Amino acid sequence: MPYSISEAKLFGCRQSMDLAKSIAQEYGASLGQVNFTTFSDGEFQPSFEESIRGRRIFLIGSTHPSSDNLMELLLMIDGAKRASARHITAVIPYFGWARQDRKDKPRVPIGAKMIAKVLEAAGATRIITMDLHADQIQGFFEKPVDHLFASSLFIPYLKELGLSDLTIASPDMGGSKRAYAYSKILESDVVVCYKQRQKANVISHMELIGDVTGKNVVLVDDMVDTAGTLTKAADVMMERGAKSVRAICTHAILSGKAYERIENSKLVELIVTDSIPLRQQSDKIRVLSCAQLFASVMASVQNNESISDNFIM
Repeated sequence: MPYSISEAKLFGCRQSMDLAKSIAQEYGASLGQVNFTTFSDGEFQPSFEESIRGRRIFLIGSTHPSSDNLMELLLMIDGAKRASARHITAVIPYFGWARQDRKDKPRVPIGAKMIAKVLEAAGATRIITMDLHADQIQGFFEKPVDHLFASSLFIPYLKELGLSDLTIASPDMGGSKRAYAYSKILESDVVVCYKQRQKANVISHMELIGDVTGKNVVLVDDMVDTAGTLTKAADVMMERGAKSVRAICTHAILSGKAYERIENSKLVELIVTDSIPLRQQSDKIRVLSCAQLFASVMASVQNNESISDNFIM
C-alpha cells in the first residue's frame, strides 16, 4: 500500500541513488529529476528540472567520504531554497564526519557540529538520519532531527536466526549502551571488549570483559570502517570458546583492507544496511535495506503524524 505523498517531492543525490530509488518506491512516488553539470576541474552544479515552489521536498543522500558527497547535498539544499521550496528535509542515512563529535585533544575541530551548522546555513529545515555515531550530535542542530535506529531492522533478523545461547557484544566501551539495549530486547547476556589504540584505525591491545564460552555472539556497532576492531574481537571471542561470532553494523564504510579482513576473519557473517553502497560484494556480508524505514518516517513527517512506532529502542 503506497504512502500518501500529498505535495512532497523526493530527490536523490548521486552517491545514494540506489537507496533513493528504493525509498521512493516504498513511499509510492517517483524521484524528481536533477541534472548535474560537471566542469573540467571536477566542480559540479545540480539543477532541479521541475518546479518545487511551495513544496516540501526530501533530499536523500549519505555524506560518507569523499567530501564531494557532502558538497553535493549542500548544493542541492541551497538550490532548493533558492527555488522557493517550503520545507527542505535532508534525509541522511549515514551522517558522515560524526566521529568528530568532541574535542578529544587540543587544537582539533568538532567536525560534527560544523557539519550541522553548515547544513542549517544551506537551508535544511529538518534532518532525518539513522544511528548517529554519538547521540549528542542531535544537540548540534537547532532544527528538528529525527534519529532513527536500525535495530528495527536487525532485531527481527536476529530473532529469525533463532540462535541458542545468544550473547550480545560491544566491540568497545563506547558502544556498551547500544549492546545493553539490544540485550534487553533479546533477553541475552552482554560482554564488552576493551581496546587500546596506537592511533586511529590501529588497535594495539584488546581484552574481553565477560564470558563467551559456548555462546553464539553477536557484535553490535554503528559503523564498520577498516573492520580491524570487529575482526580482532571475533578472533578473541573464538579463542575464548565462543560457538560463533556475527556482527551487525549499520553503516558499511569498509575502507582500506576491510573486505580482505572480513573474508579472512572468523566472523560467520556481517549484517549491514544499505545506508552506504557496498564497493564490492562478499558472501560474508548481508545487506538489509533501510528504505521502508525511511519511507515510513518521511510519510509520517509529511502528514504530521507520530513517528514513535518506528522505534524499537
